[in-house]
Amino acid sequence: MKKQSRKNIVKKLDNVFSQYIRLRNADEHGNTECFTCGKKDHWKRLQCGHFMSRKNYSTRWSEANCQVQCAACNVFRYGEQYVFGTNLDKKYGKGTADELYKASREIVKLSNDDLNEKIDLYQTKLQDFSM
Repeated sequence: MKKQSRKNIVKKLDNVFSQYIRLRNADEHGNTECFTCGKKDHWKRLQCGHFMSRKNYSTRWSEANCQVQCAACNVFRYGEQYVFGTNLDKKYGKGTADELYKASREIVKLSNDDLNEKIDLYQTKLQDFSM
């Protein structure tokens, strides 16, 4: 079997993780809402927004760091980071945004095996949803 490139492994993990984030709070019709503005839409038309940038591997696949966002908030309003942080503290407890900020500054080296384990984990979690 051909060895997968790291780029393809990361892409696959991003894909299954994004699906999980967008589905975890969806209703039986697949609708969920933007974490920052409250817009309701089908999970397939929404995005996986990151409080701390995806460039930080230490928080890139953190379930608290990632929430559903509409394209307007995530792209055109640059993630609405202040609102995102405030809402994180409301949802997970005061100081969550600070903790994620600190965590994002840590250097994390994930092996391809680590990434593949995460893929397996989120593929398993996705089986709980009827898409």
